Amino acid sequence: IEFANNRANIQKICVSSTKYLLPLNAMIRKATYEDMAVLMEIFRKARGIMRESGNMKQWNDSYPSEEIVRKDIENGHCMVLCEDDGLVSGQSRIIATMAFIPGPDPTYSVIYDGEWPDDSSYHVIHRIAVAEPGHDAARRLLDWGFSQTGCIRIDTHKDNVIMHHILRKYGFTHCGVIHLANGDPREAYHMNSRGGQISHPPRDHTSNSSNYRRSDLT
Repeated sequence: IEFANNRANIQKICVSSTKYLLPLNAMIRKATYEDMAVLMEIFRKARGIMRESGNMKQWNDSYPSEEIVRKDIENGHCMVLCEDDGLVSGQSRIIATMAFIPGPDPTYSVIYDGEWPDDSSYHVIHRIAVAEPGHDAARRLLDWGFSQTGCIRIDTHKDNVIMHHILRKYGFTHCGVIHLANGDPREAYHMNSRGGQISHPPRDHTSNSSNYRRSDLT
């Protein structure tokens, strides 16, 4: 019964996401400290989406902390996807965020139940979150990431079925299990667009000319 209820919630999230489209005038920029309140609210909503889909253990109520988010901003790693012009003082609205960090990631040095397909230099995506399902937000963040680098690695909780779906649909390969610094296991994914391995060319969504499409969750 519990599984059936979780499945129904996942389907409800995926279906509801088709109601939203990302406007043409959207962009991705680095976050600033002025964005902190909005970012923490997005993370709160993301935790709610996780719980609705049956992912009960990833991201406790204090993760990510303000300290972690401020550190991401300080290091220039926190990226935000905005509607309109992306200006903090304007009318734009942040709809998604991620930490985009150059590797190597020390927690990826050892992988269990599999292996990394290559030793290419890579970036890591952590703390990806959207304000609400839809907007094609996760896809657009990934597209932007591949416009910056040819290889990306990312990990997620085994119960995060929404993220597993997004990553597999995009073309990521499940490679095995890594352990976080605290010892918690995470499912590890890798994608290398070098040498034509990416199935669709990444688009740069930092301009207003990007096409919009329906949500990745459908």
